[in-house]
Amino acid sequence: MFNPQGITGLILFALQMVALAAAVFAVFHAARQRKDAFTAVDKLTKPIWLGVLVASLVVIFLFGAVHLLGLIAVIAVCVYLVDVRPRVDDVQRGPRW
Repeated sequence: MFNPQGITGLILFALQMVALAAAVFAVFHAARQRKDAFTAVDKLTKPIWLGVLVASLVVIFLFGAVHLLGLIAVIAVCVYLVDVRPRVDDVQRGPRW
């Protein structure tokens, strides 16, 4: 009939896949950006962000997204995607007018 572990497992698997996809996207995005773009927007340097993002990817892959270390890794990826990525993109795009 209704298997709550099945639904819970499915939800956790979906969260894991979304977290992994976001981490992979963040790593590839950071790797493709210019080195000076990070310091131009007063953020950590490119090698530091790449290290944080690669470490986050490994932690999410090994421990999952809902483990304590996994949650820290997901937060790091979210900070990059929400705060750093838009600013780095804007500074490289230049003025819009």
